[in-house]
Amino acid sequence: MSVMERLPSSLAALNDKELEVLRLLAAGHTVKSIAASLGRSEASINERLRDARRKTGVGSSRELARLIDAQKNWDKNIDLAAPGLATHDQTRPPHAGRIRSKGTLVMAFTLPIAAALGLALAGTSTAPQPASQGTAQAAAAQQSPLAGRWSLDVMRIPENERPQRVTIEFKVSPDQRWTTHVEIVSADGSTMHADSTAAPDGVPVAGTGNMPFIDSVSLRHPSPDTLVMTLGKNGAPVSTRVYTVAKDRKTMTETIIWASTGVPKLETTYFSRIG
Repeated sequence: MSVMERLPSSLAALNDKELEVLRLLAAGHTVKSIAASLGRSEASINERLRDARRKTGVGSSRELARLIDAQKNWDKNIDLAAPGLATHDQTRPPHAGRIRSKGTLVMAFTLPIAAALGLALAGTSTAPQPASQGTAQAAAAQQSPLAGRWSLDVMRIPENERPQRVTIEFKVSPDQRWTTHVEIVSADGSTMHADSTAAPDGVPVAGTGNMPFIDSVSLRHPSPDTLVMTLGKNGAPVSTRVYTVAKDRKTMTETIIWASTGVPKLETTYFSRIG
């Protein structure tokens, strides 16, 4: 059993102090700033992080913090259920002959970004931010190593579920909007595509494309190398996806958290930079 499969059931083993430190770490704090904020020693903070890694089996404190943050965003649905939208059963969408496996999981994730285009362009209201904070966020977005073109490592997908090709492209504009283009070539040669533009403010937007599994998306950008995306259909959340770029900026992981009535199962897919 992989670390990702063990993680959900082990989250309950974390105590409030460990969760507090991990959430601060996910928000961009360092061990030093966490210690100062909580009035504790750096050694004490490191001890809590070590205990959290031991309990969950995750080798990196920052990776564990990102997963905790992703679960928190999922629990809040990242504001996906907007007022007036119907509430639906939050279950994993049915498989269409299992083409909705990791290959189509990627499809499902990308479409919503595509979904972002319509509403984002129509304009959404967000809480005003101090000029310095907005400037810092804009700079972080423009410097994000997520920007560029990525190709799914299809060889990690079972042969009977494997698409020919999946590519994703992220672009970040000066006004902090993320434009995403996705193209999926299925095993039979048929093509799906999606395009969208959305601000990383957690506000769901609708988009365009020929992927029928999702019709809305909302984004968060907690750090330069991480993008959190929640996808929905008919006003109900379908999944939350966390994209994280490696330090070498050549590879990217996608952690998929499916909607469920209990602790969601996590899946991971892998991308390589192609542009």
